[in-house]
Amino acid sequence: MKILSIETSCDETAIAIVEASGGLKAPRFRVLENIVSSQISFHAPFGGVVPNIAKREHLKNLPVILERILANSESKISSSKQAQNAAGKTPNMKVDAVAVTVGPGLEPALWTGINFAKEIHHNHFPGSKLVGVNHMEGHLYSFLLTQKSQFPISHFQFSRAKISPAIGLVVSGGHTILLLLKSLTQWKKLGETRDDAVGEAFDKVARMLGLPYPGGPEIQKMAENGDEASIDFPRPMMRGKNYDFSFSGLKTSVLYYIKDHESQFKSNKFIEDVAASFQAAAVETLVYKTAKAAKEFKAKSIILAGGVAANKALRDALQAASHELHVNFFAPPMEFNTDNAAMIAAAAYIQILKKKNRRIAAQANLTL
Repeated sequence: MKILSIETSCDETAIAIVEASGGLKAPRFRVLENIVSSQISFHAPFGGVVPNIAKREHLKNLPVILERILANSESKISSSKQAQNAAGKTPNMKVDAVAVTVGPGLEPALWTGINFAKEIHHNHFPGSKLVGVNHMEGHLYSFLLTQKSQFPISHFQFSRAKISPAIGLVVSGGHTILLLLKSLTQWKKLGETRDDAVGEAFDKVARMLGLPYPGGPEIQKMAENGDEASIDFPRPMMRGKNYDFSFSGLKTSVLYYIKDHESQFKSNKFIEDVAASFQAAAVETLVYKTAKAAKEFKAKSIILAGGVAANKALRDALQAASHELHVNFFAPPMEFNTDNAAMIAAAAYIQILKKKNRRIAAQANLTL
C-alpha cells in the first residue's frame, strides 16, 4: 500500500510517501519521500509558536513541498515525465491513501493540512482512501520506521509477539504519556503529566536561562559541559505509587534557584550546570517510572517516542535501563523523532488495517 501523508499540527510542514506492507503481525515501511520544512526562524523571535504565522507558512509551503515530492517520485518512474504541481493534472503515481493529521495540535494549522489533503484527494487521487490520523499515534508508531531493536541482539526480527507487552513512553512539547501496549492496536494509559509536559518544561527552563527557541536542543547542548550533580533539583512524583508525572514543580525550582543566584547568571558555567542538573532530574523521573512499569507488567520491550525522544541523555538512560532489565528498546531514528509525515503514514496504515474511521476535521485536544 502506498500512502501520501501530510503533517501540519504545529510548526513543521511535512509531506511523505511511504510504502506499507506486512499487515498487523509484521508491519514494514519503506519511506520513499519525506520532506519537512521547519518554521523555527519565524517563531523564534516570539519564544514559541504563533498559530497564525504557522498557518501562513503551511499555506505557502504545502504546494511547494507537494510539487517536490511528486517530481522526485515521478522522476523515478520515468525520467522523461515531469510532475504536475498541486493545481495541475493528476500525477502518474498511484496512491492508495491520502493521510492527514487531524489532531492534537493548533487548530488553524490542522485545518490548513486537512483542507489541502481534501483538495489533492479530490483532484489527484479520487480513488484513494482519505484517512484522518491522530498525531500522537504517529509518534507512537514512529519506532516501526526502523524495526531494529537497539537492545544488543544481532539480527532482531520484528514481530508483534516479540515486542508485546511493551511499555511506551511518549514525550513531546504537549504530552508526557506512559502506556502499556498489549499489542500494536491495544493499549492502556498508565499515567500522564498532571501539569506541564516534559518538552514544555524544557522550553520554559531554556527561556529562563536566556536560551533561544526551541529550548530542548539548547538545554541538551548546554548540559553537555555542565555538572548534573551540582544542583539537587527535585524529582516530583517519582516515587509515587501511580504512573503520573509532574514537571511544574521542577520548573519552579529552577526559577527560584536562578533568582537566588542572580549574581552568577551571566556565567556560562552557571547556565551549563543549571541545564545539566535540570535535564538530569527530568530524565531520571521519566526513566524511573518507565522502568518500574516495565518490571511490574513484565514487559518484553520499552518504546520511546515523541519530539523529546531526540534528547540524547534520555535515549541513553532509557536504553541502559532496558539493557539492565533484559528487554528490547525501540526508538525512532533521529529524523523521525520530531514532527514528520512518515510517522503519519505509519499510523494511517495501522488505522486502515483496524478498519477504524476518524472524523476528517480539526480536533485540537485529541489524545491517545
